Amino acid sequence: MSWSPASGRDEIETALRRLGGQPDEAVDVAEAALLMAALDRPRVPLERYRHHLSLLTRDTADLAQGAGEATLDGRIAALNAVIRERYGYSGDALTYDDPQNANLMRVIDRRKGLPVALGILYLHAARAQGWPAEGLNFPGHFLLRLCCGSARAIVDPFHGGATRTPQDLRELLRSHAGAEAELRPEHTAAVSNRDLLLRLRNNIKIRLLRDERLADALDVLETMLMIAPDRAALWHEAGVLNAHLENLRAAVMALENVLALDASEAQRHQAAALLQEIRARLN
Repeated sequence: MSWSPASGRDEIETALRRLGGQPDEAVDVAEAALLMAALDRPRVPLERYRHHLSLLTRDTADLAQGAGEATLDGRIAALNAVIRERYGYSGDALTYDDPQNANLMRVIDRRKGLPVALGILYLHAARAQGWPAEGLNFPGHFLLRLCCGSARAIVDPFHGGATRTPQDLRELLRSHAGAEAELRPEHTAAVSNRDLLLRLRNNIKIRLLRDERLADALDVLETMLMIAPDRAALWHEAGVLNAHLENLRAAVMALENVLALDASEAQRHQAAALLQEIRARLN
């Protein structure tokens, strides 16, 4: 996918919408994350960031040659040696809420970021070798699973690529969800590539909503809809935000999309009620 800074935001959005129409397994998460990052920095060329990603894959391949590639421990060691040691990536615990931590271009510049942003680098480097790797549905803290034959390990990209035991996972869960939280199978279920990207972008949206920057949050939400146009929950949120911002016709369109999609009964009821209210205001 070719792109230059002169192409501008329209071309980036077109590329993201094209991605939104692809089957999930065809989505290149690192490339998609760069495109989403470029929406915030449309005049910054992407070539050097793509080159950096290619270095991660090349260096991982070099280190994993021979015995290292044949074992799960060898694969994890190769990924950590490249991402953590050679290129100096780490989780940003000091300024965790900085929006730069969810922008893959800035993560590459600063060599630090959120768990999901660092996880994308691990997934990219692993998958480029043909190694099975997937993000997990763990709440509050992104984790990934690497496999080699029948061997499997859960890796924490935010904490130096450490492998996590079931007890580690229980403690991590309780640190986010409270002392009574219990580890359940869905917490280690795989997430789709598209959901992984939505999780990355959602980090920015949540911080903007917290700061009551509704228009900026809506911009981020619209980016999410470019890559996941069939998500009723996103359309409902877009309808609510547009209504708050008095973009009533945009709110109507968003809520009509909720009703046209495979939404839950609760989503359909909420969308229909809000739609009726907005139409009354328009009339």
